[in-house]
Amino acid sequence: MGAPKPKNGAGRDLKQAIGVGVLLGALVLLCLQSPLLWYPLVATAIGLATYEVWRRLYEAGYVLPLVTLVLGSQLMVYLSWPFGTTGLVAGFALSVLLLMITRLFHHGRKSPPHNYVRDTAVGIFILTWIPLFGAFAAMLSRMQNDEVAGSSFIFTFMLSVVASDIGGYVFGVFFGTHAMAPAVSPKKSWEGFAGSVIFSTAAGIASVVFLLGGPFWVGILLGVGLAACATLGDLVESQFKRDLGIKDMSGMLPGHGGLMDRMDGLLPAAMITWVVLNMLSAV
Repeated sequence: MGAPKPKNGAGRDLKQAIGVGVLLGALVLLCLQSPLLWYPLVATAIGLATYEVWRRLYEAGYVLPLVTLVLGSQLMVYLSWPFGTTGLVAGFALSVLLLMITRLFHHGRKSPPHNYVRDTAVGIFILTWIPLFGAFAAMLSRMQNDEVAGSSFIFTFMLSVVASDIGGYVFGVFFGTHAMAPAVSPKKSWEGFAGSVIFSTAAGIASVVFLLGGPFWVGILLGVGLAACATLGDLVESQFKRDLGIKDMSGMLPGHGGLMDRMDGLLPAAMITWVVLNMLSAV
């Protein structure tokens, strides 16, 4: 009996995508050893992703202050280093306030703003979608304690994310039949989601038990929550691109599309990972 034939295409240049993925993985492995490397990596990725999304919105006619969005994204990430979630929330509030003011006077004091509410709301969406969620990935490096280094928490996150992607890809390509949300993302299937949950849960249990020394049920929560959030992140970006009538955010990553085409699921997944792994301090 032969191997099952794929029911669906991958939709990408697989060799090119794998090559770029390996390089990105090597960069991540290099930087996860210390917050001194990890924080700048996360901050740079968030800044580039913010620019990428701003550019697409600009092309679609939205008027948003790029400098405010990028500086706000960096403020949120770096304030979370010494002050944790308090710094992150303060950075978010300051960024939103700055956005509201700079967008109000984008055309000067004597020219009334047009589409002010629309553009400001979209700007707040960007600040929430990218740096607010992304900062949780940076804060994983601050979760170190006497027994477990911060790099182990980041590695747990990355292993679970990779497992979720692999499971979703394999099950989606070979078994994907039932569309999850055809109006938003026709290629996203329930079979692919099941594969993401299975693979990420297996990776979550193994990572939590053997890397973090925690109970297996935390790994189950991590795997299921991460797969669900990553899938929802994919759907949000799919609808965002559908609204703008584009296929990829950019060509920044050959074989992958734009940076946000890779980070769409990572961002909410980082948030749920931080929430779940914080349970370890209470068990």
